[in-house]
Amino acid sequence: MKIESLHVGMKVRHPQYGIGTVKTISEVTADIQFDDGAKHTLAPDAAGLEPAEPQISASGLNVPLKQFVEQTVAASLDKLGLQRPDSVVEKLGARWHGGRLVIHPSDPTLQTKEVPLETFFHKIVMMRNNLRVLEQKINGHEKLTDGEKVELQQYITRSYGSMTTFNVLFKEKEDQF
Repeated sequence: MKIESLHVGMKVRHPQYGIGTVKTISEVTADIQFDDGAKHTLAPDAAGLEPAEPQISASGLNVPLKQFVEQTVAASLDKLGLQRPDSVVEKLGARWHGGRLVIHPSDPTLQTKEVPLETFFHKIVMMRNNLRVLEQKINGHEKLTDGEKVELQQYITRSYGSMTTFNVLFKEKEDQF
């Protein structure tokens, strides 16, 4: 493996030391922290390093690059729980399309605030999606104890509970809080 192929954070496999992570790279060597805790400075070519993760080459693709990138981005957005704004509006109940959220202050001298319901709904859905991502990050966090995860999870659950007021806006019950 050539030194140019390495990047910091990359997982590599050494024939003797096993799997490790590239920590730093110089002109001819790389510092690698191996899973057993040992750290070695190696010349990748001479050491017989190989990528420990699957690699992809852009040459010889059987699909247009644009299609490949679009599919990759779509899959990434889906995995992150993010959506295009126009796809969010499709989940808004039909009776609310074109509607407006009107907020009247108690002081009649102050101006009323109006917001298109599609805009308000989009913000509600983004809050829900961000809560889901936060929930995944907490559950997958390696340094939090189970007790800390449960405690943080309770705040998210309470936030979901507070958001149930807006369930009336959703077309489908499974999209609700």
